[in-house]
Amino acid sequence: MLKIGIVGLPNVGKSTLFNALTKASVPAENYPFCTIDPSVGVVGVPDARLEKLAKFSVSGKVIPAAIEFVDIAGLVKGAAEGEGLGNQFLANIRETDAILQVVRFFDDPKVLHVEQTVEPYKDIEIINMELVLSDGEQVRKRRDKLVRDVKAGDKNAVKEDAALSKLEQGFASGKLALQTELTVDEQKCITQLNLLTMKPILYALNKKSGGQNLDELRDGRAERAFDLIGTLAGRYVFLDAATERELNDVADAEKTGFRKELGVSEDGLAGLIRGAYDTLGLISYFTTGTDETRAWTIKNGSTAPVAGAAIHNDFLEKFIRAEVISTEDLLAAGSWTTARETAKVRTEGKEYIVQDGDVMVFLHG
Repeated sequence: MLKIGIVGLPNVGKSTLFNALTKASVPAENYPFCTIDPSVGVVGVPDARLEKLAKFSVSGKVIPAAIEFVDIAGLVKGAAEGEGLGNQFLANIRETDAILQVVRFFDDPKVLHVEQTVEPYKDIEIINMELVLSDGEQVRKRRDKLVRDVKAGDKNAVKEDAALSKLEQGFASGKLALQTELTVDEQKCITQLNLLTMKPILYALNKKSGGQNLDELRDGRAERAFDLIGTLAGRYVFLDAATERELNDVADAEKTGFRKELGVSEDGLAGLIRGAYDTLGLISYFTTGTDETRAWTIKNGSTAPVAGAAIHNDFLEKFIRAEVISTEDLLAAGSWTTARETAKVRTEGKEYIVQDGDVMVFLHG
């Protein structure tokens, strides 16, 4: 299951967003450090294709792809040196696949800001520096453990130490591990450290319905944030966490009208999840039948056997072939029989690269 850690300064909307995503009830009050224990929630990935396929197959169950979100306490400047409560929770997101950094993107004197002023690029720099400092400590400890083996001339230890030295130099200049030019072999050497700054980061720019949103004020603050995210090779999405939280209590059929009333043009949570998939280079394929219709998450560019392994490891080694059809073609055909008669269903081998939206039937030994 895809795992994403949510980070940000206190009081920028992290817990509100977590509540909106999971429909959970963790505290989200207007003061720092309201989340004092890590909160974990599993969220089904919204995908209209899944429901259509389930109806097509008259499936007994519908199982969406899932993302696990981990919400930790707000980080502050100096967290790596023990300020605030955030740093003690960073270990909880080392096992995640990506980081979602929530950034306040609106002015409102009624909502406190821990740094007193709303300047998103500075907020991003503070959080990233705390992640860098935390990673720096991990690297230092690992290098200390390697000293004896390096002195003994152990080739693997020497290679790993060289990679760690590169990272330390990058950290010293405030660079994320992702920005350090490591070879493929060097990246493999440091994989076990699960460095926070080696993970892809998606920036969630939190706006406020009816508020003074920075992308609309055009006073330079939004542009400075966009420029910084660009230099970090990051991606960003806009959302309104408070509105999305309120929508938890609104019937699905009424949500579009509710959004229009509040001036929110699109589903922020769906956009966030799309952004997460894009950031990690992920796609979905489907299996469907009378028992269940299910979405499976794989890396873009995966071959059919690798995609099959998402269902069961045996599919990787014992893969023979797969029947493949796009969701659109299957639905348009109206039945599997018609799809086969019109040659829309293809037989693919081990080299086939699975496409987003493929419906697949695997044959294995």
